[in-house]
Amino acid sequence: MDTAARPGLRERKKRRTRDALLRAALELFTSQGYEQTTVDEIAEAVDVSQRTFFRYFAGKEEAALAVQGMTEARFVEALRGRPPGEAPLEALRRAVLESWDTIGEAITQVVPLELHMRTFQLIESTPALLAAHLRRSAEVEEELAQVIAEREGLDVDADPRPRVAVAVFGGVMRVTARRWGAGEDLSVEAIRELTASHLDHLGPALAGDWGTRPEPRKAAARTPQG
Repeated sequence: MDTAARPGLRERKKRRTRDALLRAALELFTSQGYEQTTVDEIAEAVDVSQRTFFRYFAGKEEAALAVQGMTEARFVEALRGRPPGEAPLEALRRAVLESWDTIGEAITQVVPLELHMRTFQLIESTPALLAAHLRRSAEVEEELAQVIAEREGLDVDADPRPRVAVAVFGGVMRVTARRWGAGEDLSVEAIRELTASHLDHLGPALAGDWGTRPEPRKAAARTPQG
C-alpha cells in the first residue's frame, strides 16, 4: 500500500468513528433525555469502548453542542465575508440568514438535519445544556464584536458600539430560539422565517416612540354652577 495514502485513510476512519459517536449521542439525547443518557450507552451504540468516546469528546456536553458549534463558526465566517459597505446590524442580519440558507448541506455531512434541529430544541429545554450554550454564545459574541470592530476600523476596547450592536443582535437571536423551540414546526425554514421576522422588528423596537400608546384622556371641562 502506498504509504502516502495511509494518513488519509486513517483520518477518514477517525472521522467516521467521530461522526458515528456524535449521531448516536444525539439520537439518544433526543429520544431518552440528556441527563438519562450515559457515555457507556453512546459507546455501546457504536460498538466501541468508553475510552474511544473520550478520544473524540471531552464529555456528553461537548458531543451535544458539537454541531451547534459548527453552525456558529459558519455564521462568524459568513459575517467576515459580508461586503465592507454594509452597516453592522445589516451585515449581522444577512450573515445569519445566509447561514440558515446554506447550513443544511454542511450539517448533513455529519448528522441528519432533522436530528440537529431536534437537538437544537433539546438544548433550549435542558438547563445544563442551555447554560453551557449561553457560555459559548458569550464567547461567539465577543468574536463577532471583534469582527465588527475590524470591519469598521474601530478599537473594540475603546469604542463600545461593536459589543453593544452584537449584544442587541444576540438578544434577538435568543428570543427567536426560545419561541422556535416552544413551537411545533422544527424545520430550518421555520427558524429562518422567525429569525427574519424578529430582525425586521429590531429597528422599530429601538425607535424612540413606538406610536402605540393610547392618547391621554382630557379632563372634562367644568361648567359653572348656577
